Amino acid sequence: MSRAFVKESDGDEEALPERPRSPHINYVTPHGLTLLHSRLNELLARKSALTDLEDLASRQQIKALERDLRYYQERIESAVLIDPEMQSQDRVHFGATVEVLDEDDAVLKFTIVGEDEADVAQGKISWVSPLARALLNARVGDAVTWRRPAGDRQLEILSIQKGGLRA
Repeated sequence: MSRAFVKESDGDEEALPERPRSPHINYVTPHGLTLLHSRLNELLARKSALTDLEDLASRQQIKALERDLRYYQERIESAVLIDPEMQSQDRVHFGATVEVLDEDDAVLKFTIVGEDEADVAQGKISWVSPLARALLNARVGDAVTWRRPAGDRQLEILSIQKGGLRA
């Protein structure tokens, strides 16, 4: 085909792919919802600070910001707020902090949170993770099997604290 019939680029880069959306219900803790709103506000502020629309780099940044704004707006709109304080303390539930004893006699502590709030370094695990799924609905004294690619681990539930979230 002759180049005479091909539309010339107007200098803009191709559209960025959308951020992947989770297929799971978007359960959030009150703290998690606050984090989503904070992230949205941060992105809005960054977008409004970009004033040079003639600059290619600014236009690309705006496209990335707009994509992220769509993502966080959708996450906020789809959020199902779960208040850990309203949950029973006799079983592991969303928002609970759980202490477990592993096979090596190490005591581990996890808080079960929404996907956007998960941060393993802080001991916050997503409710859809294999570990959280193993823990959910267990009681103190129960032994659960954490199925992992590296091999299954047995965990004993030592304690359950509702609303054990840390900022």
